[in-house]
Amino acid sequence: MLEYIDLLMVAALMGAILIGFPVSFAIAGTAIIFAYAGWAAGAMKLNLLGALGQRVFGVMTNDVLIAIPLFVTMGVILERSRIAEDLLDTMGRLFGQLRGGLGISVVVVGALLAASTGIVGATVIAMGLIALPTMLRTGYDPRLASGLVCTAGTLGQIIPPSTLLIILSDVMSSAYQQAQYEQGKFSVETISVGQIFAGALVPGLSLVTIYILYILLRGAIRPQDMPPAPTPGGRPGLATVTGAVVPPVVLIVAVLGAILGGVATPTEAASVGAVGAILMAGARQGVDHRLILAGAAAFLTLAVAAGLAPVRLQRSDAGAADWALGAVYAALALGGIIALAASLRQLYRRDLLVGALTTTMTVTAMIFGTILMASVFSLVFVGLGGEERVATILETMPGGPTGALIFAMALIFVLGFFLDFVEITVILLPLVAPVLILMGHDPIWLAILIAINLQTSFLTPPFGFSLFYLRGAAPPEITTGQIYAGVAPFILLQIIGITVIWAVPELATWLPEAVF
Repeated sequence: MLEYIDLLMVAALMGAILIGFPVSFAIAGTAIIFAYAGWAAGAMKLNLLGALGQRVFGVMTNDVLIAIPLFVTMGVILERSRIAEDLLDTMGRLFGQLRGGLGISVVVVGALLAASTGIVGATVIAMGLIALPTMLRTGYDPRLASGLVCTAGTLGQIIPPSTLLIILSDVMSSAYQQAQYEQGKFSVETISVGQIFAGALVPGLSLVTIYILYILLRGAIRPQDMPPAPTPGGRPGLATVTGAVVPPVVLIVAVLGAILGGVATPTEAASVGAVGAILMAGARQGVDHRLILAGAAAFLTLAVAAGLAPVRLQRSDAGAADWALGAVYAALALGGIIALAASLRQLYRRDLLVGALTTTMTVTAMIFGTILMASVFSLVFVGLGGEERVATILETMPGGPTGALIFAMALIFVLGFFLDFVEITVILLPLVAPVLILMGHDPIWLAILIAINLQTSFLTPPFGFSLFYLRGAAPPEITTGQIYAGVAPFILLQIIGITVIWAVPELATWLPEAVF
C-alpha cells in the first residue's frame, strides 16, 4: 500500500471534491494529510515543505498572472453593461431568415464575446437569458438550442484573451524550461502569453468554423430542428450593425493587437482592455459620447506618442522642449482620466460598478486560491514520488511519444468530467508537460491541444460548468436531460477540432512563428 501512496493522494482529492468539499480547501487539506502520512511512513521528509513559502511568493509576484484580474474586470464590465444583449439582438435579426441563422448568430456572438470578455459563465448566462427563449419560440429543437448556447459560451476559453490561456502559458513556460534543464541546456528559452494567444487564435476560429458548418449541415438534413426566425422590425441597417459590432471589435483589436504586435505586455494590454471596457460601458449608460471619444483619443494619442518620443523629466539634462512635451502628455492623460472618471461615476450611479468589482474579486480569489493550494499539492505529490511515477507511465506507453500524448489527452479529457480546468492545469500539467516536451512535442502546439481539451471540460457531464450555468438561466421547460443531450454532438465536434489541430500542427504554430 505504501508504494501507491501518491495514487491514493490523487484518489482522496477527487473523493473530497466529489462530495462537495470546497476545492481549494480540499486540495490543501489532502496535501497536508498525506504529507504527514508520508512522513510517518518514511516515504517523505517534511523539510521539503520548506520550499512552500518560496512557491507562494513566486505565484504572488508572477507578472503574467497579474493580467487575470484585469481581464476579468474587462469581461464583467462588458457583460453588465448589456453590450452582449445588443450584439445578440442585432445578429439574430441579421441572420434570422437563414435556416439555422439564429444558431449561427449565437456562435458568432459567442466568438465576439469570447474575444472581448473571456468569461464563460457570463456569456452562457447572457445567451441563456436572451437567445435561448428566442430560439425556442422560433421552433428550434430544445436540445440543439441548449447545446448551441453552452458550446458558444465555452469559446471564451480558447479564443484569446482568456484566463485559461494565461494560466496555461505560465505552466507550459515552466514545463518548457524544466525540460530544457533536463536536456542539459542552461541558456533556456521561455514561452510568453503572447505566443500562446497567437497560437490559440487560428484554432479558436477553426472551432467556430466547425460549429457553423455543423449548423448548416444539420439545417440541410433536419430543417425541422432550426426553422427560419421572424425578424420584427426587419433586418438591421448598416448603422445598427456597425454600432453593435464595432465597439467590441475595436476593443479586441486594441488588446490583442497590442500583445501580438509587441507594443505591450499582456498585463499592460489587459489594463488597456479594462479601461476601454469602462469607457464603452460609460457610453452605453449615458455618458456624453463626445467626452468618451475625446478621452479614448487622448489615451490612444498618449500611448503612441510616449512610445515614439518618451520623456524623462527626472534627467538633469531635460530641456525646455522636454518639459513642454511632458506638459502635453500630462494634458492628454488628464483628458483621458476625466472621461474615465465620468464613466466610473455613471456606472456607480447605475449600481453596476460595485457588483462588477465584487464579481472580479470573487473570480480572482477563486483562481489564485486554487493556484496557491495546487502548489502545496504538487510539492507533496513530488515528495511522495509521484513525479517519477507519471514520467515512468508516459515513457512506457506503447506507441512512443504519440502513445504518451494520446494517454495524457485521454486522462485530461476524463478528469474534465470531474475537475475544473484550473485544477487540471495547475495540478496535472506540471507533471506531464515536461515529459511530453522531452519526447519531442512542440510546446506551443501541445499547449493549444490541451487548451481545446480543457475547454471540453465545460461541456462534459456531470460537472460541466456551462451545463450548470445554463441550468440556472434556462426556461423551466428545458430539462437537465435535454441540456446533456444537446451538448453531446458538440463534444464530438470538439474532438474533431483536436484531431484537426493534431493533424495540421501549423494551425497552432504558424502565427506565433510569424509574429514572434
